[in-house]
This record gives sequence, structure tokens and C-alpha cells, in this order.
Amino acid sequence: MRVLIVNTFEKTGGAAIAASRLKEALINNGIKAKMLVRQKESDSLSVVGLKETWIQKFNFVYERFLIWKTNHFSRERLFDIDTAACGTDITSLPEFKEADVIHLNWINQGFLSMRSLQKIIRSGKPIVWTMHDMWPFTGICHYAQDCQQFINECNSCPLLRNGGPRDLSYRVFRQKEKVLHGSNIVFVACSRWLAGQAEQSHLLRLLKVVDIPNPINTMVFKPRDKEKARRLCRLPLDKKLILFSAFRTTSPLKGLEYFQKACTLYSETHAEMEGQIAIVAVGKDADTLTDKFPYPVYSMGYVDDEHLMASIYDACNVFIIPSLQDNLPNTIVEAMASGVPCIATKVGGISQMINHKENGYLAEPKVAEDIKRGMEWLFTECDYQKVCQSARVFATREYSEQSVAIRYIEIYNDLLNKNYE
Repeated sequence: MRVLIVNTFEKTGGAAIAASRLKEALINNGIKAKMLVRQKESDSLSVVGLKETWIQKFNFVYERFLIWKTNHFSRERLFDIDTAACGTDITSLPEFKEADVIHLNWINQGFLSMRSLQKIIRSGKPIVWTMHDMWPFTGICHYAQDCQQFINECNSCPLLRNGGPRDLSYRVFRQKEKVLHGSNIVFVACSRWLAGQAEQSHLLRLLKVVDIPNPINTMVFKPRDKEKARRLCRLPLDKKLILFSAFRTTSPLKGLEYFQKACTLYSETHAEMEGQIAIVAVGKDADTLTDKFPYPVYSMGYVDDEHLMASIYDACNVFIIPSLQDNLPNTIVEAMASGVPCIATKVGGISQMINHKENGYLAEPKVAEDIKRGMEWLFTECDYQKVCQSARVFATREYSEQSVAIRYIEIYNDLLNKNYE
């Protein structure tokens, strides 16, 4: 069986990491898997990049221009929404033609257009689409937050400055409706929460939706000697290290302001911990956080080497992720597999990842005081080693490469058998 995994990026962002890991998991389980990306970022023989042309750059820039213009030349929501107005026809590529199954992932930012998707569907090949956010079943947004318009029909979008009954979200929603109507795509959500949202949506309510988590290599992400990891990462040996990691650390959806408030509250009520805590920041814009906390901040920048990232987890005592909305963050899986407990907010798929006060702490969203209570529980109240062990056991049981690959292979076989009936 030949599977073509399609994703905009090879290594940049959570969806790219998850798609790459799935490719490796499938290969390790006997599937001939390749990954097609807009721009190749490694020398892997199982990854194919599009030929770099001016058209590729034009697709990306032109779509951003349309969004910028629609939002009255504001850059505020420039990357919060996507329209699939421009893209590449991949159906003529040899990798597409030889594939038995087409496995779509995150295909935005000028990689695939609505027309591209329509051609893929009309090819007649079995299609699986792993959803890493809400975009496949909303008009234009990746996360709807409090908006429920996608359940019936997107319009009057709160992410548009002058949204209305027939705004950009409405027009793209109707395009998706036409493209997806009558298709036989199996949609895969990375969390039960996302699957529930997808099943409510007008666009997917008649299509098959299942939930399968992202896989992780539990031999890369595993507990190691903390002192050795700190020396490797040039981090202090004598402090409790709190990790904050996101693709873009300043993204409002990642809840940075609540993390900052929680640390301030903790420092004000726990003077005895002065000089004993430091923050490790990983991701784009991490350098801007150095003066925003009552504790020293060690910026590691954006890290795309998973072995280095594994060492950073091993060096830290706790990972805090106060998201306002999230699917099934790779970072939580990585931390837990490394035996690092997480303090995270009770949103999206996170609630199925953490058993409160067993393998981590679930805080109420947008409540800095509760994040502070999580810090108190982890630093002074719980059996820390037991929590670390529970986190590792849970991650290896739920997210191992083999268990996830087997579930996908079952879907592929089912689709192929239907095609031959």
C-alpha cells in the first residue's frame, strides 16, 4: 500500500511535526509512505517538495493580500484565517498518481486551493483528512473560539473587521460546501473534542469523522538524566525550571498573559522560592519574554530539532500551557512522554490528555489563580516522582507510534476495500 501524506510544511509547526511522525510510524509498520510538502526542509528520501517557482510565492502572498485587504489593511488577523483561494494542482505529480491513498493534513497558506481539493476528490482516490484545527469545517478560521456559526452557516465573522451576512467567511463556507458535497473523505480529528465539534458542523455532519491522536516516538521523548540535559542545554542546575513552549509564544491563543499573571501571583505569595525558579521559553518570539516575568527567562528560540527539544523537556521540572483553545498539542504529549508533568487549561482536547492531579494539573481557562494553584500543587504538595511516572505511562500507552499507525492502516484498508467493491 502506498500512502501520500500531504502537508504545507515538512517540519515547521505542530501539524508538520505530527504528519512527519505519522509518516515514519507508517513506514515502520510496513506501509510505503511519502510526504508531499510545499517546501522541503530536509534531505529525507521519503519527503517530496514542490519545485520552487514564482507561482508558489505568488499563491502565498496573494492570499495574504486578499485577507489584508478584506480586513481594511490590518495585519491583526493575517494568519488567523485562511481562504484556500490559491494553490497548486498536485494530481499530475507522479507521487500522487502512484499513491493508493491520499492523506491530507494542514494544507493552508497557498499550498492547496479549493480547486485543488476538488481535483483531488474527483480523482477517485481514497482520501483521509487529518484535522489539526477547525479550518476544514469552518469558513475561514482555524479556531472558532466562542463563535458557533460553523454549526449552521458561517457569516458575520468576528475575525473580520466588517463581517456581514455574505462576508468572506460565508463565501468560503459555501465553496467548501460545494467541494465536500458527495465526497467520501474520512475525516480524522486528533482529539475527541475536535471530533465532537466536527460532527456538529454543517459541512461534515454527513461525512465520517473519527478521532485518532497524533503519534510520538517514545524512544526519543523519554526521561533522561536531568543534570546532564541541563548542561547540554546550558540551563541552570540549581533551579526549578518551568517550560513554556509554542510555535509562536506570543500567540494570544496560547495564554501567555495568564502564565505571566500566575508567575507574578506565585512570586508574591511564595517569597521563600525567590532565586529558585526560572522560565525556559521555546518558540518564535521567545526572545521578547526575557523581561516579562518575575523570574529569570532563558530563551531557546524556535527549536526544530526533536532531539534538542527532548533534551529541553528532560531539563525542565514542569511544562505550563495555559491555552485558550487547543486541539491535542504535540508539546503536551512530548512533555508527558519525557516524564515531565503539565499544568494546562481545561480546553479542547487537553482535557483528555491530563488526569487532574494524577499525571498533571488541569486549570480553569483564563484563571491565573488556578495556574498558580497548579504550581503550588506540583512544587510542594504532590508526590512529584509518582506524577512524573504516571505521565510517562499514559503517554506511552495512548500515543505510541505503533498504536496510532495501526488505527490509520485500518482506515486505509477499509477505504481501499470499498473502492474495489
